[in-house]
Amino acid sequence: MITLASDFGTPYPAAMKGVILERTEAQLIDVAHDFPRQDVRTAAFWLREVLPYFPPATHLVVVDPGVGTDRDAIVVRAGDHALVGPDNGVLVPASWRLADGGIETYVIDESALEPVVPAHAHSSNTFHGRDVFAPAAADVHEVGVDSLASLSFLEATDEYVDLRLPAATVDADRASGEVLVVDDFGNVITNVPGEFLENRSRLLANGEPVPVGETFAAVPAGDRLATVGSHGYVELDVNRGRGDDAFGLAVGDGVVLESPESSSGR
Repeated sequence: MITLASDFGTPYPAAMKGVILERTEAQLIDVAHDFPRQDVRTAAFWLREVLPYFPPATHLVVVDPGVGTDRDAIVVRAGDHALVGPDNGVLVPASWRLADGGIETYVIDESALEPVVPAHAHSSNTFHGRDVFAPAAADVHEVGVDSLASLSFLEATDEYVDLRLPAATVDADRASGEVLVVDDFGNVITNVPGEFLENRSRLLANGEPVPVGETFAAVPAGDRLATVGSHGYVELDVNRGRGDDAFGLAVGDGVVLESPESSSGR
């Protein structure tokens, strides 16, 4: 199995699939091709949350604002999985979650890759998804994660861009964090651990009172609430509405959650 994820939309992923299918009969699964354009951190978050649900696979990821520059192309072994993509941090959070120990990283020597077909195809400095990452992913799939060192285009390295998603600061009555992502429903996903909502029926979100519920339907349609999402973090949402609009929050904005009692007198 090879999964594919990118910010390409269409039709570019089809070219990557064509290259892969010329080299292997792997099952191809699309994770997403509508990640926010050039947003490495958002893609890294969703890959960390989605890829662990797959059986062992090769994961091809292309969110690559530095395409054509001197950034490296890499392969990461994470347990029984291999991740292929640009060395900009997008692979790292998922790799650490997939790994059953440490991770292994390899730099791709683009000049040593077997050329893509058709033979007359134009090699591009702006489409490494097709010309570098797709053939590399196919070849990685064919040899398997235990034999990565046998691939002539891979060179082991300990140096890679280590993207770490920010952590919230949490104490008994107050959590200070930020918005990690906003999903397509408008749900505002923070980096505050969901445990902060335990035994709370309400809180203040950036100073505004908000009820706490276990489901969206805990409040009437159109009302705001705080809940714990499927990823285990606190979300600021609206039942049948958009939390980002209602709370006036976007990716990267700061979020302070606190017990109403703890804010008195401030």
